[in-house]
Amino acid sequence: MNSLVESSPMSDRHRAPVIGITACKRESSFGPWNLEAVILPSGYTTAIEEAGGKPLLLPPGCCPSLLDILDGLVVAGGPDIDPSLYGEAPSEHISLAHPDQDVSESDLIRAAVERDIPLLGICRGMQLMCVVHGGKIHQHLPETPGHEEHGGWDGDVTEHGVQTVEGTHLHSIMGANVAVNSTHHQGVFDPGSLSVSAHSSHDGLIEGVERTDKRFCIGVQWHPERIGHVGLYRALVDAARGS
Repeated sequence: MNSLVESSPMSDRHRAPVIGITACKRESSFGPWNLEAVILPSGYTTAIEEAGGKPLLLPPGCCPSLLDILDGLVVAGGPDIDPSLYGEAPSEHISLAHPDQDVSESDLIRAAVERDIPLLGICRGMQLMCVVHGGKIHQHLPETPGHEEHGGWDGDVTEHGVQTVEGTHLHSIMGANVAVNSTHHQGVFDPGSLSVSAHSSHDGLIEGVERTDKRFCIGVQWHPERIGHVGLYRALVDAARGS
């Protein structure tokens, strides 16, 4: 009987890795009621499933001990990061921050890095990875010299090229040149102790970061799940599987 329920090394290698994805809490309409809901754009879960993983939503405030049941982690996009976390006062362009979410996601990043759990940061997720590693953020690119035309603002989506750094993990996954979407009004000014793995082709803004001492610890400024870049999620799932 035990042989039917105990996993074998072969079954462990072929099972779908469980990938946690950070989500947001927002008030949402449920019939006649407005209730607090845990929400996440469906593109994230679709990308993880297409890459061979099992997505699991992680609400703000979740305990880092949840990593015990995860094989990998995606820190998703979301609201602006509280500037006090990188030693600055907020500019007038900072959207409503969610300090509790900042703290809980920072704790998840630290725990994942410490345990060497494969980690992928998307947009805000990449920025928060940098802040956790001692970095800083451009609070509003339209007012940042040299980057005035970069990114999306007030719902806009733009496109541009990205050049990856040869020899990096991101370069091995994406190749040398990538066409990406841009939906952010903030950007990384200082990556802290993370290594830069990609820049914007037209203005040099940091678009990718990573840690070279971990199995998989990558952040990108764009949203690959919105433009069919499943390869990056597949690389995460493969790392989570141990392949």
